Amino acid sequence: MTTPSKDSFGARATLTVGDASYEVYRLDAVEGAGRLPYSLKILLENLLRTEDGANITADHVRALAAWDPAAEPSTEIQFTPGRVVMQDFTGVPCVVDLATMREAVTQLGGDPDKVNPLAPAELVIDHSVIADVFGRPDAFEQNVDLEYERNKERYQFLRWGQTAFDEFKVVPPGTGIVHQVNIEHLARVVMTRDGVAYPDTVVGTDSHTTMVNGLGVLGWGVGGIEAEAAMLGQPVSMLIPRVVGFKLHGELPAGATATDLVLTITEMLRKQGVVGKFVEFYGSGVTAVPLANRATIGNMSPEFGSTAAIFPVDAETIEYLRFTGRSAEQVALVEAYAKEQGLWHDPAAEPAYSETLELDLATVVPSIAGPKRPQDRIELTDAKSAFRAALGSYTTDAPKSAVDESVEESFPASDAPAVSSGNGDGEPYDYHSAARGAEGRASKPTKVTVDGAEFELDHGAVAIAAITSCTNTSNPSVMIGAALLAKKAVERGLARKPWVKTTLAPGSKVVMDYYDRAGLTPYLDKLGFNLVGYGCTTCIGNSGPLLEEISAGVQSSDLAVVSVLSGNRNFEGRINPDIKMNYLASPPLVVAYALAGSMDIDITTEPLGTGTDGEPVFLTDIWPSPQEVAEVIASALSAESFASSYADVFAGDERWQSLPTPTGNVFEWDAESTYVRKPPYFDGMEMKPAPVTDISGARVLALLGDSVTTDHISPAGAIKQDSPAGEYLTSHGVERRDFNSYGSRRGNHEVMIRGTFANIRLRNLLLADENGGQGVQGGYTRDFTKGGEQAFIYDAAQNYAAAGTPLVVLAGKEYGSGSSRDWAAKGTSLLGVRAVITESFERIHRSNLIGMGVLPLQFPAGETAESLGLDGTETFDFVGVTALNDGSTPRTVQVTATKPDGAKVEFDAVVRIDTPGEADYYRNGGIMQYVLRKMVNS
Repeated sequence: MTTPSKDSFGARATLTVGDASYEVYRLDAVEGAGRLPYSLKILLENLLRTEDGANITADHVRALAAWDPAAEPSTEIQFTPGRVVMQDFTGVPCVVDLATMREAVTQLGGDPDKVNPLAPAELVIDHSVIADVFGRPDAFEQNVDLEYERNKERYQFLRWGQTAFDEFKVVPPGTGIVHQVNIEHLARVVMTRDGVAYPDTVVGTDSHTTMVNGLGVLGWGVGGIEAEAAMLGQPVSMLIPRVVGFKLHGELPAGATATDLVLTITEMLRKQGVVGKFVEFYGSGVTAVPLANRATIGNMSPEFGSTAAIFPVDAETIEYLRFTGRSAEQVALVEAYAKEQGLWHDPAAEPAYSETLELDLATVVPSIAGPKRPQDRIELTDAKSAFRAALGSYTTDAPKSAVDESVEESFPASDAPAVSSGNGDGEPYDYHSAARGAEGRASKPTKVTVDGAEFELDHGAVAIAAITSCTNTSNPSVMIGAALLAKKAVERGLARKPWVKTTLAPGSKVVMDYYDRAGLTPYLDKLGFNLVGYGCTTCIGNSGPLLEEISAGVQSSDLAVVSVLSGNRNFEGRINPDIKMNYLASPPLVVAYALAGSMDIDITTEPLGTGTDGEPVFLTDIWPSPQEVAEVIASALSAESFASSYADVFAGDERWQSLPTPTGNVFEWDAESTYVRKPPYFDGMEMKPAPVTDISGARVLALLGDSVTTDHISPAGAIKQDSPAGEYLTSHGVERRDFNSYGSRRGNHEVMIRGTFANIRLRNLLLADENGGQGVQGGYTRDFTKGGEQAFIYDAAQNYAAAGTPLVVLAGKEYGSGSSRDWAAKGTSLLGVRAVITESFERIHRSNLIGMGVLPLQFPAGETAESLGLDGTETFDFVGVTALNDGSTPRTVQVTATKPDGAKVEFDAVVRIDTPGEADYYRNGGIMQYVLRKMVNS
């Protein structure tokens, strides 16, 4: 049930749509609302509807209505999202915490059934499929079988959650990517609950939640702690942001795709600087941007750094909702509500914005981005020269002055042998194409034999060509474009090069449905782009291994080979351990580079290969026209396709339904599980929180520099065998090949705390050498229970805990920037860290620390650990924390650092508990304890 608003502005009214009537909170009841940008109008309605006189007051409403576009954000408001969407990596720990809360409520004498999401929560299992098998008809079945084999425990747990909790639904594996499922099915645009209609708003445990902004839904990615809080009815603290207006006009030219548009926008907004801001698209050109393109743009919001990148609701939105199978009643409500509330797009309107940019869509040209950042856009005509310019950073090989003649000798062009392309067909290949044109750039031709046929790899060889990620697979125009290009290539006799791992991982089953209807699937299969799974594969590093022979050749010569993917992220080391350079490209260009086999080719002027007629085939020969794409979309896509694909979306296949699933409203933990374990957050918890205490005799666990991100703190990636987490899994009988990743084991706190602060790039200055060097990299510290010897951070923390010694972390500027990973805060807390002192915090990580009962402090203005002479060998005492017991929050606490020789350093640290709600969380030992006590008391 929703709590009625205090309605200080008399905004409550009735909206009638057809035969139905809804209660609404009218924006025009608030003076100044009409001048606000679209996104801030949605926030204003949120405050009007949730005004409780305590966390959300009439003053907050007035402050938002009086928003000054030119001002720097300073006013904090409490935003209450309408729903929560999760993917499985980040969603599992949320459900683990809910299950643990149920048990704790029972122990406190409460009703476990009270522990339920108070906002609708939907989880899509999409991050666990790995493209192990590719280029064969059974690739999808094989990969799904492997996925279930690896993740059976997690999936059983999620199935239990699906039945145990109200308002919690799970989309099973093999269905689609969370953000594509969100825009095609889950998103409401206008929600209804308890007779009230209001804008759909969402937070998600994945940064690309912003894809839904394309539908006019305000939402963004948050950490798991914030998502849990939102599920349990707690608002999200935020500053009223600056809003950047992005004016669009004109239309995309033929040959330019949505991917080219989004790479252009990403480059522009990165240069503008939009971190922490809302971006909003307006102007006459908005009408010309199809909904799928809007979603593609919204999806890249994290890459240009904004909190959200939103399009307003208009006729295109309504048509998309109708086309994707939403009910006639829902579509009518969305249109009526948007028009009634002033949320309908007016192409001539010029709302007040903090900053503005402008783009003529007609100026967009075919592009790629790379080799390591999404914002590094390269015009396709410059791709070869840009690759050569970047190559020097990835290899020490000397440039060649001429093509290695041995390549010609090994495989004369006239009699290149035929080998299997992975789809069962023998095709002639131009084996020296990956090394051709090597003059003027580093070259190291390396012989590789696959299936009895020999060829040579060189720097720039395309080792992975992947149609992947929600960014583009949700967009029929680029997906149909890729398939039509494949058809034309096959008809001309082209084939992919044998060293290219080709994968197709659509974001929903709708894609394969329209491929099949259009008769295009066989052509993709012929080029090795067989379906490998529905989920986030290559883009998040689930690309799977290269063929052993290819991997060995790459490693033996330290080749700088590349991936080309239709994804949203191409950071170093993310895609595949064998691949140094990664390029984002549209799906049609992914297919083109699979044919070319190398980034050292100008595919705009050089042939992709030789046709069966012996003539060279160029990209322009096989590039589909906009009319051809439009005709296939018109004939192959239908509302029925979406309706049938999503008819039983939560039911799952036979594998899902046959999983043995625990029952009951309290989860029965398996003591042998290495995936899902009961965390200790509520151990020993009582109904009344113990008084807040000062901190005495604390030791420094880590002394860190500037810009330490949550990626440095939170466990991520592969688990090393000789790490504390690897040793834990080995001791529990897990074979190295079954370690899986930290992401898949987020439901096991024992693994996660062993991986906290264990990033191989972390530099703990406690280990700096006597000459001021940076010392040892990785998850190490000095353990002063052992005389200061070097130890794993986890091992030292355990020794400190056994000795009853609290811990502190010292750091520099922008501590906790990056993705708002919940385990960065959870792991810190569970290691025994009681306080973190920095020069400055990233906002979300600061609030997450409070949510886990860790005190965030800042050095006095102008001071640093270095200026105060702190080297981490001191013991720390904090006095004044107990003032929180009086119901107030102290501005500072007194810190005394005692050096080994008895000398003392004293300073007043600024307490960064910034709101009354955060103070309540800290007094209770954390946000979960606060919510739990509130539930029991209710």
